[in-house]
Parts: sequence; structure tokens; C-alpha cells
Amino acid sequence: MQLECPKGRRFLMLDAADNVVTLLDEKSEIQCLDNGMVINGNIPFGHKISLLPIARGDAIIKYGVRIGVATSFIEKGEHVHVHNCE
Repeated sequence: MQLECPKGRRFLMLDAADNVVTLLDEKSEIQCLDNGMVINGNIPFGHKISLLPIARGDAIIKYGVRIGVATSFIEKGEHVHVHNCE
């Protein structure tokens, strides 16, 4: 289910292969991206959000480059940081 989210959070995605995006604002109280996708939690500026489910062991792709590996299953819309990738 997609939430009504006319003023969602801004994000940066540079490559179609990316499975994460970087948040570009400090509106952590908003629970969706400006494309309407729901995000989970109050995630800070500059941090990453998963665009799709990512299995444990799968690559984390940002700006078209592998930047790490998921250390646990990551839900779509979840915060991607040191607690679930290395």
C-alpha cells in the first residue's frame, strides 16, 4: 500500500542499478520519499534507504558502485547503515 505523501523526503539516486538512495533533507519525521515510497523510521540526513528488499549477503549498490554487503535481511524502505551492512 502506498501512502499519500505529497511532500515526501528528497533523495539522490544516480544509477538505475542502485538498490539504496541517499536522503537529502533533515525532515526525519516524514515517513516517505518524495516518490511516495514508505520509509521505516526517523532516518537522518545523508543516510541510506533501501529501494527494495536486500537479502543477507547481497551487494549494497549506491551511485552504480558496490559499497558493501548486507549482513542481515533489509526490508524495502529500511535504514541501511553499519547495523545491517559492512
